[in-house]
Amino acid sequence: MSEVKLTAETRTEFGKGAARRIRRASKVPGVLYGHGSDPLHLTLPGHDLLLALRTPNVLISLDIDGKGNELAIPKSVQRDPIKGFLEHVDLLLVKRGEKVNVEIPIHTEGELAPGGNLLEHVLNALPVEAEATHIPESVTVSIEGLESGASVLAKDVKLPSGVSLAVEEDAVVLQVLSAQAEEPTGEAAEGEEAAEA
Repeated sequence: MSEVKLTAETRTEFGKGAARRIRRASKVPGVLYGHGSDPLHLTLPGHDLLLALRTPNVLISLDIDGKGNELAIPKSVQRDPIKGFLEHVDLLLVKRGEKVNVEIPIHTEGELAPGGNLLEHVLNALPVEAEATHIPESVTVSIEGLESGASVLAKDVKLPSGVSLAVEEDAVVLQVLSAQAEEPTGEAAEGEEAAEA
């Protein structure tokens, strides 16, 4: 997995006004916590952080002024609902070799069996436990030839070595729905209503 280096500054100003000033300077307020230590309030470089967060569960090496280096993973990211810019980030302190619980994106490959069936992602991300410095970016699941009624369970997903499930083995990850089970729409629905009348 990728490790991104960022320089961070500790901050002593809090509240909305201080946060607005930080964002006006193209920076992002954040907090680093974990391992029983007191939360550390930081100011992070906005553009570099935005690029880093494009990778799910990215490992961030923080060079904090006066505090040395720390490793962290993003735990919670707040964005402006309209403009999409970063408003705040919570970072979880991790150590090399430590296991952490994270959710990794699920990608699919292959084609469903013919018949116009629909694939439903019951889970958009798979909860797993992995070493903090070896979190997989994603998992890929084959849906080749799956027919209506078929489902993929968590235990069916092939995980990289050193990664284990953090969810019930029988949890449904993906399922194939019959296209005919959908509610009729448009003219078809009107036709049925007319027939009932």
